[in-house]
Amino acid sequence: MGPTRTSGRGGRTRATATAAVCLLALGTLTAGCRVEPAGAAGTPAPMSPATDSAHPTDDAKPGGGPTSASPSRSASPSPSPSTASPSASASAAPDGRSPDAPPPPEPETLMKTGDDSDRVRELQARLRQIGHFDRSPTGYYGTTTEASVRSFQAKRGLSGTGRTDAVTWERLLGMTREPTAAELRPPTEREVAKPDPRCMTGRVLCISKNSRTLAWMIDGRVVSSMDVRFGSQYTPTREGTFAVYWKSRHHVSTLYDSPMPYAMFFSGGQAVHYSSDFAARGYSGASHGCVNVRDEAKIASLYAQVKNGDKVVVYH
Repeated sequence: MGPTRTSGRGGRTRATATAAVCLLALGTLTAGCRVEPAGAAGTPAPMSPATDSAHPTDDAKPGGGPTSASPSRSASPSPSPSTASPSASASAAPDGRSPDAPPPPEPETLMKTGDDSDRVRELQARLRQIGHFDRSPTGYYGTTTEASVRSFQAKRGLSGTGRTDAVTWERLLGMTREPTAAELRPPTEREVAKPDPRCMTGRVLCISKNSRTLAWMIDGRVVSSMDVRFGSQYTPTREGTFAVYWKSRHHVSTLYDSPMPYAMFFSGGQAVHYSSDFAARGYSGASHGCVNVRDEAKIASLYAQVKNGDKVVVYH
């Protein structure tokens, strides 16, 4: 065909309209390739895909969103104090102590077997006041004293150790009075026997096997007296009139390897001396022929007074 001919005002109007449409199409194509930052003014930000609709739960309606949150994707509840792990709360013992806390310390031990002191003498005197010690105080804590303390503890509901701890001592003090001088150091456990006539003159250690006592006498007067123990039937203490021929303050028996403090020898190897065994066991034991004294304070005083050559009388 040949070219269209436009003529006049109408042709010019159509040419202008055609040009405007072309410019508008070109602008649209150009705008489609422009990069705009998300959220820029006038441009909506892209939306996240709806994950719930892609993974419907058991409660989802066909073609619709979920009506409730999925249990498998719900947030885990925060632990409450009542449902916290047992390890989170410290385990406490019923009495308020931690299970790992050490037990309370044992009471302090004030006196025990082997002790020798005036305090032990007071202990024995107080126990004797209430019937738990059946002899004169000696000041030595032996098996007899241990048994007496254990008896006292058992009757009072205390731990029966036989040792005098602070609790036992306080309980005993509360049940007894302060011992008198005569209770602490009685002359003898037994009544002193009537002196043998041989004891009535001079300086004499007057020793009675019958009463088991020793009286230190000067010119017929009793200066002091004390309990004594003798040898067994196999090693008897010799009877008769003798004289002290040797004194040994820290003597140890060469035959039996046993200590014989304050020894005053009067017949061969037989002597008057202190015996810790006598102090501990009383008359349940025996010597090897010597005259045992169980009161150390008394024999110490006697040892200081007796001289070599003083008379010794042993009789029934």
